[in-house]
Amino acid sequence: MIFHYDCRFFLGHKPCKFRRVCEDCPHYQLIGRRILVIKLAAVGDVIRTTPLLRGLRGAHPGCHITWLTEREALPMLEGVNEIDRLMAYSLESVLQLEQESFDQLYCFDKEPKATALAMRIRAAEKAGFGMSRYGNVIPLSPNSEYAFALGIDDELKFRGNVKTYPELIFECAGLPYPFPVEYVLPDLSKETAEGRDFLCTLGAAPEDLKIGLNTGAADVFATKKWTEQGFAELAGLLAEIPGAMVLLLGGPAEAERNARIAGAAARAPLQAGTHHSLRHFAGIVANLDLLVTGDTLAMHMAIGLRIPTLVILGATCPQEIELYGRGAKIISDFDCSPCYLSVCPKPRTCMQAVPASTVYEAAIRLLGR
Repeated sequence: MIFHYDCRFFLGHKPCKFRRVCEDCPHYQLIGRRILVIKLAAVGDVIRTTPLLRGLRGAHPGCHITWLTEREALPMLEGVNEIDRLMAYSLESVLQLEQESFDQLYCFDKEPKATALAMRIRAAEKAGFGMSRYGNVIPLSPNSEYAFALGIDDELKFRGNVKTYPELIFECAGLPYPFPVEYVLPDLSKETAEGRDFLCTLGAAPEDLKIGLNTGAADVFATKKWTEQGFAELAGLLAEIPGAMVLLLGGPAEAERNARIAGAAARAPLQAGTHHSLRHFAGIVANLDLLVTGDTLAMHMAIGLRIPTLVILGATCPQEIELYGRGAKIISDFDCSPCYLSVCPKPRTCMQAVPASTVYEAAIRLLGR
């Protein structure tokens, strides 16, 4: 009996989707270049790495792409047509990948479990980041050296670099980047409809101007958060716009924060809840006319969903964020920003220095009011 182990549809442990034996199968399709992308976390960073899929497909038609990520990020990649095989990081997946071989491997994480794995997997070409015999991060190719240098040279990262993150990963991969390449998301039409229905339960009408205020940020870089007072003042100002519906967004960590903001606002915004799954949250974002946020997962969701986005930036690098002409950045002008610190040692932070009036005026411009 003939078995086509090199067919892109062959599974081995069960029949393929065509439920045919290999011999004389009309669906036999040889796997093209086998490519492995290792991008584990965080979820926002995983989303902003997806433009690479378009670059790989364009450079290598017929290629077979495997993407390894953390289980938390799976919902934002499940159903992406450009990914042939999506794998969650686990002992089982690591053992399997160590047995396989690839034509190209790209690792865009610097954590030890990612860089060490990148060194162990067999691949003819490797790019991105790996691990040296001393246990530290190294670039895997000459094209990766600039992105590597950004991680150890603050002056270059904070002041010298003008490249966006998508541009940087294309450079790492040795791919041309003649124009901005959009994020790749799965089909979220179901979640978008559910988000529309959910907003209706809050009193939203189809003609309402829906403005989301995403108030939090991950604790790793808590200095990315704008102030509660700023959000409260902004919510009051935006609520004066005829037909505007102002929503407070966030995850479980923002439950108490959002309650305080709502209580302090001159006109209390609606609380959209902090209990949603990733995809349901994305469905709510997909219904917005504008999102106001810091450098957050919600920002990347809105960018991928092509929702106008107003980003307040201080601690992180504004030049790496690509808004594709659909948003604006409010950048703090503190001498010490960006800094990427988890805790600011100064009595007055760069985010505290951003007044609500400045954010409101930028929001009005984006809304065309």
